[in-house]
Formats: sequence, C-alpha cells, structure tokens
Amino acid sequence: MVITLNGEEQNIADGATAADLVNSLELTGKRIAMEVNRTIIPRSRYEEHQLTDGDKIEIVHAIGGG
Repeated sequence: MVITLNGEEQNIADGATAADLVNSLELTGKRIAMEVNRTIIPRSRYEEHQLTDGDKIEIVHAIGGG
C-alpha cells in the first residue's frame, strides 16, 4: 500500500501497523511523535494502530537542547 510519510510517498506492506513503520524506519526507542491523518497516535497504541492505503503520516523527532 502507499502512504505519505512526511510529505513523500512510501510503499509499505499491506496490514502494517504504526509499530511496523517505526521499526522499518529504525526509530524504535527514539523520542518521536506520530500523527496519522491529523490525529496524534499515542506510543501505547502503535502496536494496534493499523495503517491504511492513502494515510498521511507525519513523524517528528524530539530534540533536547539547553
């Protein structure tokens, strides 16, 4: 299926979850936030949140500073 990730089309496996996407992008354990179709997905729901063809996903990294 095709999703739009941070403004760019990406092909991902049918039936992929938000957790699968995070794993495929090698972002596991990193401080990120994910929005799917303008809705924030809590990290606790990544395993159960099913992605669908045409989803628009934004992922941002939390960067510390001081």
